[in-house]
Amino acid sequence: MFRGKKYQESVKLIDKTKLYDVDEALEVAVKTAKAKFDETVELHAKLGVDSRHADQQVRGAIVLPHGTGKVAKVLVFAKGPKADEAQAAGADYVGEMDLCTKIQSENWFDFDVVVATPDMMGVVGRLGKVLGPKGLMPSPKAGTVTMDVAKAVSEIKAGKIEYRLDKTNIIHCPIGKVSFGKEKLSDNFEALMGAIIKAKPSAAKGQYLRSVVVSTTMGPGIKVNASKLG
Repeated sequence: MFRGKKYQESVKLIDKTKLYDVDEALEVAVKTAKAKFDETVELHAKLGVDSRHADQQVRGAIVLPHGTGKVAKVLVFAKGPKADEAQAAGADYVGEMDLCTKIQSENWFDFDVVVATPDMMGVVGRLGKVLGPKGLMPSPKAGTVTMDVAKAVSEIKAGKIEYRLDKTNIIHCPIGKVSFGKEKLSDNFEALMGAIIKAKPSAAKGQYLRSVVVSTTMGPGIKVNASKLG
């Protein structure tokens, strides 16, 4: 794969044979950010579990101490007083069947997170085939299927993110922007990593953290010494 000049320059700043301490890895990540925009810093954790088994799923949500640097657009499926609460809490879109129809007929996805009250899951369930593959399906585990829609919306706006395994047993999550600097990124990293470690399934055997990598949107991966993380 062809890589641009800026990427090649960034690669030179990294020792590929080395496992970095967290702070050092984040410091290098910030230095490798060469793009003209404020790049997102991402955490990629490969876990020693098998996501095909229900008892080895790793999924949850956490409010990062310093947020992600991006204010998420929230869509809420609710009706009556709950719809009013969601609106008052700052939801970007609130509705019922109208939103379901808009998504189905217009292929509309101008939102980042979907929240729903339990009584609306019959409607939301019709969107499973389109929301599921995009990781947008609401879930009680992530706190996005709830009667307390106001709290859910407020937390998401404050920087709550969901973490979950992909098919290759890797969790990919943003932990902030390059402009945050090393200290804030480190706080967010520690909070997210702590949640992932705490979520270790009892059915998981052997080494849980197989590899941990941080990278910026356009930059190369930097390996973190996972053995020091727990």
